[in-house]
Amino acid sequence: MAQFDFPVGAVADNTERIGALIAQARDEFSADVVVFPELALCGYPPEDLLLRPAFLEACARDIEALAKQVRGIVAVVGWPEAAGAVVYNAVSVLRDSCIETTYRKRELPNYAVFDERRHFAVDPDGGSCIVEVCGVSVGVLICEDLWFAEPLAETAADGAELVLVPNASPFEHGKAAQRDALIARRVAETGMALAYLNAVGGQDELVFDGGSVLADGDGHVHAAARAFDDRWLVADFEPATRRFTPVQWDAETDESRGSLAWRALVRGTRDYVRKNGFSGVLLGLSGGVDSAMVLAIAVDALGPENVTAVRLPSRYTSDLSNDLADAQAKALGVTLHTVPIEAPFTGFLDALAPLFDGMAPDVTEENLQSRCRGAIMMALSNKFGGLLLTTGNKSEYAVGYATIYGDMCGGYAPIKDVYKTDVFALCRWRNAQGDGERIPDAVIARPPSAELRENQLDQDSLPPYDLLDAILERHIEGGQSSGELISAGFDPTTVQRLLRLVRLNEWKRRQAAPGPKVSPLAFGRERRYPITSGFAG
Repeated sequence: MAQFDFPVGAVADNTERIGALIAQARDEFSADVVVFPELALCGYPPEDLLLRPAFLEACARDIEALAKQVRGIVAVVGWPEAAGAVVYNAVSVLRDSCIETTYRKRELPNYAVFDERRHFAVDPDGGSCIVEVCGVSVGVLICEDLWFAEPLAETAADGAELVLVPNASPFEHGKAAQRDALIARRVAETGMALAYLNAVGGQDELVFDGGSVLADGDGHVHAAARAFDDRWLVADFEPATRRFTPVQWDAETDESRGSLAWRALVRGTRDYVRKNGFSGVLLGLSGGVDSAMVLAIAVDALGPENVTAVRLPSRYTSDLSNDLADAQAKALGVTLHTVPIEAPFTGFLDALAPLFDGMAPDVTEENLQSRCRGAIMMALSNKFGGLLLTTGNKSEYAVGYATIYGDMCGGYAPIKDVYKTDVFALCRWRNAQGDGERIPDAVIARPPSAELRENQLDQDSLPPYDLLDAILERHIEGGQSSGELISAGFDPTTVQRLLRLVRLNEWKRRQAAPGPKVSPLAFGRERRYPITSGFAG
């Protein structure tokens, strides 16, 4: 089982790599069968690349070329199969220098982050797919097919002894437990042994965790493979007992929420940076917990030599903030520059003074400071070539407590899908991993502040974060209305205010940088609300 990353659109490179891996599986591991993830040839999800005839033609040409290389082993490879006016999410069985048969996915997900019905068709004549390998009847399903009882039941009824299930299932909190429960249920229903192979790697907002699983026909589910790691997974299958014996299988040892979430953020950041051609990143380091967490993620993802931090102090920045930023940068081995914003901020104030004459300072002047910082960080990114990471969290994005064209400037937002309360929890988790204080405890302990006016605290503008996040999570992930939240005991005035802020700030979120999905419902491609809307429920 090839739990590896196959980047979207890199058809020629993926084909070459798959060919090399097939040869390695045969020659190094003496494998009879090698399985690749869903749509491995083109990467998942290819989205509207599937509307390009040249893309589909390249996939068809390369799967044929790949098949010609396959000798002495059976290879199961996912690819998009064009057939006239329709395209199928397909898996082909390659053997003896040809495509022996092709299975077309039966259940097309069209919810959450998935839009498969936009791009793929269901074959009305499609049924089970079973091939014989070394005297064993081996069936094939694809990802979503396993979430429905019928495809596996039909494959079992048609005589399969083992079913291979290539997947591209993205990570979110709780997904590993759901996956294991599903596999156990399907095995109990059919007595069928399953080899569940999942893709791994970051693709824009999605992060695929791998975590591949073997399940014996008697119901035993083996420990999942280590999440977020590229690796060969090798097992022997005994048809008489329908049991697997892992031969090379690095099992996952920590499926805690903190461990999986942190590794998802790191893998998503690393892959987004590298796949988009950047060698390094930069970020504004304020001395607050959000930027401190992003710095630690960036260092884990790319190494300190590829991360640059910039302090951007203003007249309101405390000595503590400057000191904490300096301490973290030194502890992590990151270069830290300091660019005060007083001069550009004063320049803006002077330029606007005739128009603002007689008007009291307000959020306008606060946002000007943030926009000075955004302009400076974008200039550094342009001049030196690093990808700018933005440091906003999900709580801020939800209610608009962020400045568009200011602190929202950047190409990637590593903690965009992390609520503030989870930011604190993840920082504590990372510090407990035995390699030192990655995020200064003093940063975690201090009250959050944007430091855009004297003695400012976040709670001057927002409820305490534990209350804020409880309401937001029930509303965003849980879909609860204002009436349901009020019935649950939350203050009506607070609920109405916060839900109004969520509605009003859709326009900001629509312009925000992408970031890795870790929650069951992320802003962006998964939660798509109209900017202009009269509904206030």
